[in-house]
Amino acid sequence: MTVKSRLSLRGIVAAGAVVLGLGAASAEPIRIGIANFGEHPQLNTAIQGFKDALAAGGYEEGKDVVYSESHTNFDASLVPQMIAKLQAEGPALMYTVTTPVSQIAKKALAGSGIPIVFSAVTDPVAAKLVPSWEAGDEGMTGATDLQDVAAVMEFAKKLVPDAKRIGQPYNPGEANDVALLEKVQEAAPTAGFEVVPVGVDNVNDIQQRIASLAGKADVIYTPASNLLQPAIAAVSAAARQAGIPIINSDDGAVSDGVVPASFAVNYQQVGLNAGKIALQILDGTDPKSIPPVNPAYEDHAPRISKKAMTAFGLDIPEEFADCDCIVD
Repeated sequence: MTVKSRLSLRGIVAAGAVVLGLGAASAEPIRIGIANFGEHPQLNTAIQGFKDALAAGGYEEGKDVVYSESHTNFDASLVPQMIAKLQAEGPALMYTVTTPVSQIAKKALAGSGIPIVFSAVTDPVAAKLVPSWEAGDEGMTGATDLQDVAAVMEFAKKLVPDAKRIGQPYNPGEANDVALLEKVQEAAPTAGFEVVPVGVDNVNDIQQRIASLAGKADVIYTPASNLLQPAIAAVSAAARQAGIPIINSDDGAVSDGVVPASFAVNYQQVGLNAGKIALQILDGTDPKSIPPVNPAYEDHAPRISKKAMTAFGLDIPEEFADCDCIVD
């Protein structure tokens, strides 16, 4: 049965309940499977934003929709098992969070009739989730967390005016990381930066790889990486030892005083964007006709930690004095 048929059936049953005088009787709520890679503030916020969008669209949790949530604690080898478990529950739609989970779900659910909405994916075209930025794919589309990279570079230059080389750690095995590195390499020259990439494919190598940037980079940009973000405290500790300030893609670590600054996408908005797409699909729109949605410029915001800036031996430039983005 298609999603549209299920919704039509719900409407018929609900109408029948009224005609037959069944009062409070209602149709069964639809089920949505949520496949997450692991517990992380950004990803959890994207899930909440998705639910908020569904609620705003008339899907009250527990009454109109129930969610089955699962994650693999960032273990990619367990993702197929997670997807199979969620699929067995017969969801009307699957919400997949991060690129690795979305890639595996696309293969696992091909031909199943279960539409997929992804989020927290930086480049769905490079990840082969959709054929282009102008269209979704068969049974799949979603919302990206693609940052305005040019704006990140501009912020980095304002925060560390004398910086000329920007280091970027990335996981060579993750499509998100590789795609973002390419975008940084395109945008950096305009801001006056030379990019110094360093591959990190294992958390145990963080200390050594970040230390290798000493004397080679003046500032480090850490992307929304599924390997680097859960270990951002280790990245920051290594960067501090190397004497290189960090600009992060997640503002949570700034609020905690772990890294000096961030220019971050609002993951609540990423989830909201994905939820709005899900509402269209549940209403019968073909995912192929829905192009992936990117965060707008206004969905980004700077944040600076006074504590972490001091720890890294940096002063906050005067132009940020009234930015309402500084935390203690």
